[in-house]
Amino acid sequence: MHRRRGPLPALLTWLGLPLAAVYARVIAGRNQGFDRRVGVIELDRPVISVGNLSVGGTGKTPMVGHVLAVLNAAGHTPCVAMRGYGGRSGGQSGARSDEADEHRRAFPEVPIVAQPNRVEGLIGLFGSDAGDDIDVVVLDDGFQHRRIWRELDIVLVDATASPFEDRLLPAGWLREPVESLRRASATVITRAERVSPGQLADLENKLKRACERPVTAVCRHAWRSLTVYERGGGVRTEPVPWLSSQRAGAACAIGNPDAFLAQVRDAARTVVGAVVLPDHDAYGQAALSRVADLVRVHGAGAIVVTSKDWSKLSHVPGLLELAPIVVPELRLVFERGEEYLREMILRAAAFSKVRAQDDEAFDEAANG
Repeated sequence: MHRRRGPLPALLTWLGLPLAAVYARVIAGRNQGFDRRVGVIELDRPVISVGNLSVGGTGKTPMVGHVLAVLNAAGHTPCVAMRGYGGRSGGQSGARSDEADEHRRAFPEVPIVAQPNRVEGLIGLFGSDAGDDIDVVVLDDGFQHRRIWRELDIVLVDATASPFEDRLLPAGWLREPVESLRRASATVITRAERVSPGQLADLENKLKRACERPVTAVCRHAWRSLTVYERGGGVRTEPVPWLSSQRAGAACAIGNPDAFLAQVRDAARTVVGAVVLPDHDAYGQAALSRVADLVRVHGAGAIVVTSKDWSKLSHVPGLLELAPIVVPELRLVFERGEEYLREMILRAAAFSKVRAQDDEAFDEAANG
């Protein structure tokens, strides 16, 4: 683990610390208001939030998928509410968000609200036929979205990007100071496979002190299988070892490219090159030319991308004429804490039944 250079250009890094101090005061004032529940809206059904402290990927999408799977298996009817970054046309529709597309492919039956005003979107959903049966809301990237009250706050910490080795924006990538972890209901370490046991133990100890409670769960990211998209629209599923016979190129526009690229290197026979773009990049013509060069110049026989990247690349005409596109199916493998986290999820979701019983009792008393 090491400290990443902050988002400011190199020539302006001297501004980072004073601007971070200003940002810290703004965040502190904002959080003080939310702590008093000023401007906080409590929905009529329970909310489970999945979020993090930093800008960039910590594994929120697979964790949201895990929460949805737990809820579905227990008979709940969840929906997802998210900001909707990565829209292909900059709109607010869930159909235009790469992350919403990713959720929709994995859980086609789950309604998704993907727009900046999540409260407005949820109210609209609840007033529709599709929203009648929804009994729990899952907030994707909701730790800083404190306008919505939540029964459970799950915060993810990427083992490869310790918040204790980072700084607040814009000196670093933290959206909040590590002290904010105290308000988390559950803290989950992700990508544990990418650090040594000693580094993992050190991170756990620091989190225990910061959160004033032990880490809830530890998990690693693993590929379950590969979806291969071919020329002519063919799609097939291959086991992960299939990639070991391929000369592969990689392309991604995600928050933590290093972890993804390490998985590609672990799985492929040869990695001929990689195109790494800023998070949520729209893959303009220059970027697509670089992707094409992985095949034309470097001889890649397959291009490996994340599911989020495929949401954008699947709409590029002629891309599959170059080489097959390989999209790994990512899953969380828990080293410990899975059952405890599951109990926390179901306990939070159970508030819907409590509220329904309270409403029924109130109606009976009012009509009695």
